[in-house]
Amino acid sequence: MLLTRIKGPRDLDRLSQEELTQLAAEIRSFLVDAVSKTGGHLGPNLGVVELTIALHRVFESPKDKVLFDTGHQAYVHKLLTGRQDFAGLRTKGGLSGYPSRAESEHDVIENSHASTVLGWADGLAKANEVLGRTDHHVAAVIGDGALTGGMAWEALNNIAAAKDRPLVIVVNDNERSYGPTIGGLANHLATLRTTDGYERFLARGKEILERTPVVGKPLFETLHGAKKGLKDFIAPQGMFEDLGLKYIGPIDGHDIEALESALQRAKRFSGPVIVHCLTQKGRGYTPALEHEADRFHAVGVIHPDTGLPVKTAAASWTSVFADEMVKIGHERPDVVGITAAMLHPVGLNKFAEEFPDRIYDVGIAEQHGATSAAGLATGGVHPVFAVYATFLNRAFDQVLMDVALHKCGVTFVLDRAGVTGDDGASHNGMWDMSILQVVPGLRLAAPRDAEQLRAQLREAVEVKDAPTVVRFSKGVVGPAVPAVGRIGGMDVLRRPAPEVTRPDVLLVSVGALAPMCLEVADLLDRQGISTTVVDPRWVKPVDEALAPLAEQHRVVVTVEDNGRVGGVGAAVSQALRDAGVDVPLRDFGIPQRFLDHALRKEILAEIGLTAPDIARQVTGLVAKLDGRLDSEPAAAVD
Repeated sequence: MLLTRIKGPRDLDRLSQEELTQLAAEIRSFLVDAVSKTGGHLGPNLGVVELTIALHRVFESPKDKVLFDTGHQAYVHKLLTGRQDFAGLRTKGGLSGYPSRAESEHDVIENSHASTVLGWADGLAKANEVLGRTDHHVAAVIGDGALTGGMAWEALNNIAAAKDRPLVIVVNDNERSYGPTIGGLANHLATLRTTDGYERFLARGKEILERTPVVGKPLFETLHGAKKGLKDFIAPQGMFEDLGLKYIGPIDGHDIEALESALQRAKRFSGPVIVHCLTQKGRGYTPALEHEADRFHAVGVIHPDTGLPVKTAAASWTSVFADEMVKIGHERPDVVGITAAMLHPVGLNKFAEEFPDRIYDVGIAEQHGATSAAGLATGGVHPVFAVYATFLNRAFDQVLMDVALHKCGVTFVLDRAGVTGDDGASHNGMWDMSILQVVPGLRLAAPRDAEQLRAQLREAVEVKDAPTVVRFSKGVVGPAVPAVGRIGGMDVLRRPAPEVTRPDVLLVSVGALAPMCLEVADLLDRQGISTTVVDPRWVKPVDEALAPLAEQHRVVVTVEDNGRVGGVGAAVSQALRDAGVDVPLRDFGIPQRFLDHALRKEILAEIGLTAPDIARQVTGLVAKLDGRLDSEPAAAVD
């Protein structure tokens, strides 16, 4: 196999065009086989095989910087830079699903939030200019989906201002992000894809003129130099060049020779150049090409021949939300849905099928989505903006100054909240409950099970004068956790024995961690430590009944699937201080650091967010209050 002979990018230089075609086929076969066993981003990588080969033949990584926006299409890049052990892809100790500086000097950026690569490229090109590195180049790959993000256009505005600063921007145009790319930009790119009159005209002209003695070649160069005028006459191309960016394309993104030629021309140019490549997401794999929703953008473990899941998926948090949104839509004609290019991943596809005139896909533009939602609310409807928890970070200012300041009734539904695991640091939804704590008037719900998700979503859309947030985890929804009572707005999940006059511990359970918190209470009970477990349901604002309840206990413990800094524990602590309740509090959550990719359960174990770990520490705290800690060790908790 040719692939096994590729230990680094320069090994590609020795291959003929025929061998490169064979290598591309081998890479696709490898990807289908490997990713079907582990899960991962399959469709995007099948689409960039030839493009990645051409990039590494033209540019000299790591001296030249080859950057990938989002990075989920960097599997081929990993293979060509010496990383061909995919057995542990996206698992602890294995390869990351995104570029990773810890893995290779060829990986420059690892932030897997979209539309950022052009900002990085602009900065790197400026650094080359300041340091006089004229032999260093920057090539940034960005998808047509990522070009719907405002950050990309802010960067383009700055890049275009420097006419003599070299920078190659490769637009990987497959008409999709997760699903089909939408909006005005998508329509413009579609025009470029389907208008090939100029390319045919120029190719035919070159063929004729190069056969003309003496004046043929100079005349062709003059003709080629008049490209802008010709394209205006033959094809409506001008957007990129009107920005001041040289434009090459559209290029067949699966023709290595054509790609290399275009990239070489762009590399030689002394200013910013856009190379527009047309690729096919899922190329070479029939099940992906036939999957209209997202061309196998991301898959779990599948059968490599059929593309069908190996295991039947249980009900997920996302599916519960999706079904309830449809029910609400039938009852409430004023409810509309908003997604940022992730209709299927966040579960709004069912709502879109039922109510196609009440769904808005804003592209990869969370900031615009939030402000547009404020406008919708002001106009008299109730928008539900469903987004991954980690991506809401990008719209914080809009949530604060557009939605909250104006007291707009907008509901944000945060999918993949808390530790998500295998997608790595940038996808853990561990920031939202900290960031949103500072937003005046905002109300935040953390459902513990499917029933509460349905109930709290309905409660959220009833709020007309403030933003509401409903957040839930990734993956399978757990078993129902019934309440045994209610205090204020809080559900009581467990009470101590009736004879206990002052229980030891008030355990405040946040969201999907309720089953684990009940397990903690069981372990504490075995140590003779009495525990009350409550689920606040709405964690912001802190329920007024919590402080009086805390005063009846010796210790307060909070457990949340969120960063400890500024999270629910911190808010509860402040509420107790404000109420003059002087009870020791211990908060358990995610340490404020970037977590390596691994399974969710492995990360929770690593950070000590498990029932035995929490019970052990709470036992020690109670023992200290009893004055037993110095005289005898606390009993072990199994």
